[in-house]
Amino acid sequence: MGRKRKGRDISGWLVVDKPAGLTSTAVVNKVRWAFDAKKAGHAGTLDPEATGVLAVALGEATKTVPYITDALKAYTFTVRLGQATNTDDAEGEIIAESSDRPSDDAIKDALLPFLGEIQQVPPKFSAVKVDGQRAYKLARDGEEIELAARPLWVEELILVDRPDPDHVVLEMTCGKGGYVRSIARDLGEALGCHAHVKCLRRIWSGPFDAEDGISLETLDDLAKSPELDTYLRPLEEGLADLPELTCTPEGASKLRNGNPGMVLASDVEYGEEAWASYEGKAVAVGQYKSGQLHPSRVFVG
Repeated sequence: MGRKRKGRDISGWLVVDKPAGLTSTAVVNKVRWAFDAKKAGHAGTLDPEATGVLAVALGEATKTVPYITDALKAYTFTVRLGQATNTDDAEGEIIAESSDRPSDDAIKDALLPFLGEIQQVPPKFSAVKVDGQRAYKLARDGEEIELAARPLWVEELILVDRPDPDHVVLEMTCGKGGYVRSIARDLGEALGCHAHVKCLRRIWSGPFDAEDGISLETLDDLAKSPELDTYLRPLEEGLADLPELTCTPEGASKLRNGNPGMVLASDVEYGEEAWASYEGKAVAVGQYKSGQLHPSRVFVG
């Protein structure tokens, strides 16, 4: 028999405004400790030096993590022109330099091909796996690796500031799996001047905004106190991008047992993914078919 995990049975989302200098895993561990929670996870890794929204799920909310991971996200980031680094950010070694500095209009024009469905090669210093190993480990060991391009949906990419000739501030809204460092690198190549990310902030992710995030200082101050629980947001917020269906009492009982359950009529199409609620609480996620929800995830409690 497996050992029972210690901690509280607490569920919900905590929006953390992550500071620079910590890994996403370290933040999740701190949140789990502060709430004395049995289970925690995050939706979308941020690089250690990046700041902003890190959405941390506790308990049953971890079952909704994929829906936040798949949601659109927005970033604001500063690009250093004239220098390429081996990590595509300011933490790496400079590997190429240029004295060319493009105009604002040239930058705006160069941003256009990055919109829509694009193919993006991840940075060599990333968590992408190559033959079972993380790319960053192979890169640190000096191995030459070739990473395959991956599709990325870019909703918006705009120039918002040009504080000096060497720097531009961009804002991007994109889908799952985007590497801002790759955008900066590829923009520098398109402009013929080299570039890397100097600083990066995730300003929102799905329904969660950085301005609503708790700081780690506040998290530490309120750790293991009843007041900290007031910062927890309902797990239902993780389902904001899915249509909601209302259960009948009998339907809710069946869904909680993992069986198809009756839901009230709606305009959800046959086979569409949706979530069912009863008395305002999420019961299950699944496919809607002919008046029933066929569950793929069931929520306890």
